[in-house]
Amino acid sequence: MAQEDFKRKLTSIFSADAVGYSRLMGEDEAATVRTLTSNRNVISSLIKQHNGTVIDSPGDNLLAEFVSVVDAVQCAVAVQNELKARNDELAENRRMQFRIGINLGDVIQEDDRIYGDGVNIAARLEGLAEPGGICISKTTFDHIESKLPYGYEFLGDQTVKNIAKPVGAFRVMLEPRVTLTGKPVDDKRRAIRRRPILVGAVIVLVLAIAVGIWYLFMRPTQPPKETASTEKMAFPLPDKPSIAVLPFINMSGDPEQEYFSDGMTEDLITDLSQISGLFVIGRNSTFTYKGRPVKIKQVAEELGVRYVLEGSVRQAENVVRINAQLSDATTGGQLWAERYDEQMDNIFLLQDKITQKIVETLAVKLMIDEKEAIPKKETDNLEAYLTFLKGWQYYRRYNPDAFLEAIPLFEEAIELDPNYWRVYAVLAKIYLQVYKKTVWSRSLGLTRYKALGRATKYLNTAMKGPTPIAYNVSAEMHMGRGDFEGAIAEAERAVNLDSNDPDSHFAMGLALTTASRHREAVDSFKRAMRLDPFYQDTLAYRLGVAYFFMNKMEKAATLLERSFKSNPKNDIPLLYLAATYAYLGRQQEAEAALATHREINPQYSYLRYLKYGFRFKDPADFQLLADGLEKAGMK
Repeated sequence: MAQEDFKRKLTSIFSADAVGYSRLMGEDEAATVRTLTSNRNVISSLIKQHNGTVIDSPGDNLLAEFVSVVDAVQCAVAVQNELKARNDELAENRRMQFRIGINLGDVIQEDDRIYGDGVNIAARLEGLAEPGGICISKTTFDHIESKLPYGYEFLGDQTVKNIAKPVGAFRVMLEPRVTLTGKPVDDKRRAIRRRPILVGAVIVLVLAIAVGIWYLFMRPTQPPKETASTEKMAFPLPDKPSIAVLPFINMSGDPEQEYFSDGMTEDLITDLSQISGLFVIGRNSTFTYKGRPVKIKQVAEELGVRYVLEGSVRQAENVVRINAQLSDATTGGQLWAERYDEQMDNIFLLQDKITQKIVETLAVKLMIDEKEAIPKKETDNLEAYLTFLKGWQYYRRYNPDAFLEAIPLFEEAIELDPNYWRVYAVLAKIYLQVYKKTVWSRSLGLTRYKALGRATKYLNTAMKGPTPIAYNVSAEMHMGRGDFEGAIAEAERAVNLDSNDPDSHFAMGLALTTASRHREAVDSFKRAMRLDPFYQDTLAYRLGVAYFFMNKMEKAATLLERSFKSNPKNDIPLLYLAATYAYLGRQQEAEAALATHREINPQYSYLRYLKYGFRFKDPADFQLLADGLEKAGMK
């Protein structure tokens, strides 16, 4: 017998199909295709959110699989509720409903496809479902009956096409079942209650014994939950509840609304990070998962956290809906899942609800000032907030072209709310970076010193309601003036405001480096890296510089090499790398680093950099770099 080149597995199969698709196409092809595409995106996003995988999507059908049958049914309910909400906004003759069938069964897997009776049964169950409804197999029902709060109606053993034996089928009630004493769920249960108690008890006992025997000896093996291993985590778990907030999925069907879902995610990260009893991973790292099919286990192990928050955002006219779920990666369990519907005017209240729910779930004790801070928002002007978020999506790209798009939006936000202090701080940050980079100032049509003037003006206003960004900008300005202790004091204020902000710890490390307190700087840079595990090249560069001045040249070389490989256009690390190689006796590599630096920036003045590019409190630091560059062959 030939050896099979495929494998078998037990999986949960999810089959969905549009109702009345041909009729809709006949009436309006373009509108039907748009609706189908939008609904497919919704279903696919919810499948991903519930840890499933889309296998195929031919025509108006969609096939997916789940490791957990509980996840499959929860996903189906979420899909039907979401599609119902969307259909309520459409004319009745343009509504598109889906039937969903779910089966737990054995399948054949070949490459990325699955085949077999397990798949066929799911498709037949889908045909038995009502429009907008869910039909599940008996094997599915047996696994979820006591795990999910839904009602179920037994449809009997159904004879279906191309399946040899009848299939037990159940209809899923989308509303949670009633469990109050004396209040039956439906007529069938009411009828059961009328039977003699003794007969009922005997039947229940017999069924319990039969189910127990089946469960012990004949039940299909349910795949184990995927749990994160603390031994496999990239970092040890912190000594406080640790959480990563994944980018919320934009469910609006409009890519232009991406700024809103991203902004909501970032604001949740900011709100949580200001709570001292939590350890919160920074935005730079969590947003690397945006648009990627990842599992909770993977996120937890790569970032070194126990809890993961994920969800979706849908904005339609003046209503916003957020679905959020918090999972414990170490157990594979879901701690809670909530759906929030609010008018846009109440968006700030909605954010507070999610933050407080997380704090309560993780049993985090709040300091008195933190209890007051959660309900305190930077603005109560919705239009100003949305305008700021639009500008923020450009600011995050961090280049002069994006700044040109962001600046007018930030200025508009200030016009809408003159007391929106964070906007002033961000504008100060933009103009300070423009001042520091001549090429950027040219792109914005400003002289460097005019940019510095604007940065100073905006910072002075921002300090009326200081934020971590404002303190970080202030620390940088103090460094530029050679006020090392002032820079450290401002960075410390930023860290005290938000102990989970990687940027504030980076600002502290930079201030300590310029003050020649390199050992302390290393601790701050490492803290920033732990909060932002997928850190940018600048952070590796600055930590490498700190090790350089501590005469730990091997560590310095490793980090400076990593920084340059991450961003080969940044030539500054090459200066330190050349000096580091020289001290390590790696002369050829030192000369090569200098040569590469000259290729990238042939007009660069080494002398100008040594005098003005980086101010040092201790003259010995200046001399260490100068001597290293001379050894490397700098002339």
